[in-house]
Amino acid sequence: MPRPEHFAFLLVEDLTHMAFGCAVDPLRIANLISGETLYEWTLVSETGPTVACSNGIVSQVDCTLDELPSVDRLFVLSGIGVQGRATRSLMNGIRRQARRGVKIGGLCSATWILARAGMLDGQRAAIHWDYHDAFMEEFPDVNLQRSVFVADEKTVTSSGGTATADLMLHLIEARHGNTLAADVADQMVYNTVRNASAEQRLSFQARHGIRNSHLSHAIRRMNETVEFPISPAEIAAEIGISVRQLERLFGRYLNCSPKKYQVDIRLQKARHLLLQTEMPVTEVAFACGFKSSGHFARSYKSHFGVAPGSQRGRIS
Repeated sequence: MPRPEHFAFLLVEDLTHMAFGCAVDPLRIANLISGETLYEWTLVSETGPTVACSNGIVSQVDCTLDELPSVDRLFVLSGIGVQGRATRSLMNGIRRQARRGVKIGGLCSATWILARAGMLDGQRAAIHWDYHDAFMEEFPDVNLQRSVFVADEKTVTSSGGTATADLMLHLIEARHGNTLAADVADQMVYNTVRNASAEQRLSFQARHGIRNSHLSHAIRRMNETVEFPISPAEIAAEIGISVRQLERLFGRYLNCSPKKYQVDIRLQKARHLLLQTEMPVTEVAFACGFKSSGHFARSYKSHFGVAPGSQRGRIS
């Protein structure tokens, strides 16, 4: 029998408990179903004996990062407030493990830590969708994907939540075959296993029950051109319909005009950048397609009820 594969999970304060459970339990179930010890795992922290999840559950770890024995893979697992968790000592400890030949992975928001450590430059990577806007501004050298996980790069990454289970099932299948991975999924009552190319978020069509291709095309183009917005007239011309037809579609399905919907998209991105980065308000305005900070501030306050400068640090 081949030796067990040994995973270490580096738990960062305020980690997401759902992603934690979805990471460990598929390994436990694989051992249970196979009747063999296919996987071993060690829980690690940067320094202390315990780590608190964002839901208040406290997990006891086996050792600190400096005490970690030889392992095959090290997954970093974090949650909210990740921007302040990427300390120099934490990143140095992860880099040391990589130099020893350990395969590194990031789960949920921990992709941010690995990117800041310079371990994802030039690679494709996944992170929870809520961090996408800020991540792309902060790490332009990382090829960010909207998929649930990326497993075919030197550093594997998952977007968190149940996507962590998808990644673990993928790794189980790669090492032990489809039958065991399917049996593990069945034991988890998880019958919607996704491959790496699956999108994190429900599509516009699925969320709203709308199958109009013209409307979907228009919304996709609005999302693609946030920094340099194109006008509804240009979008209509691309699609091959009149501006009036485009306005009718938005009015019928979304109860608003194309212009308002486009501004809402840009303001939502601005809110993400204000809450998740230290970018100056003026830079946020330009990154979201506003030509003047004054116009941006007025639009933002009208939409969210708070000035952009006062939004920073708030969570609602």
